[in-house]
Amino acid sequence: QVQLVESGGGLVQTGGSLRLSCAASGRTFSNYFVGWFRQAPGKEHEFVASILWSGGTTYYADSVKGRFTISRDNAKNTVYLQMNSLKPEDTAVYYCAANLGGHSAQAWAWNYWGQGTQVTVSS
Repeated sequence: QVQLVESGGGLVQTGGSLRLSCAASGRTFSNYFVGWFRQAPGKEHEFVASILWSGGTTYYADSVKGRFTISRDNAKNTVYLQMNSLKPEDTAVYYCAANLGGHSAQAWAWNYWGQGTQVTVSS
C-alpha cells in the first residue's frame, strides 16, 4: 500500500510561484513513477508532470513546459512540483499519484492518489 500526502497549495497572483510537495510512504518507490495531475471544476484529470523515482526521467505536459519543474528528494521520500509564472488557467486541485506500471498521461493508469491540494491563481 502507498500513501501520498500533498501540501503547498494556496492563492497566488498571476506570475507568482508555488511549490507543491508530495510526501510518500508505505513501500519503496524505486520502480515507480510519481506524478502530478490537476482537475479544474467541470473538467477531467489533466496530466501535469511525472518523474521516475529511481532514475529521474521526467515528463511534462506541453502547457507547463518551461514553467513547472518536478523533482524528488529520495531521503525524504518527497516529490516536489515547483510552479513558476502561474496563470489563471493553472487554477485547479492538484493531485499527487504513483504508478508502478510506468509513465502514462492517462489518470486511469495510475494506482495510488493523494487527497489533493487547491491552487488558485488570481488575475
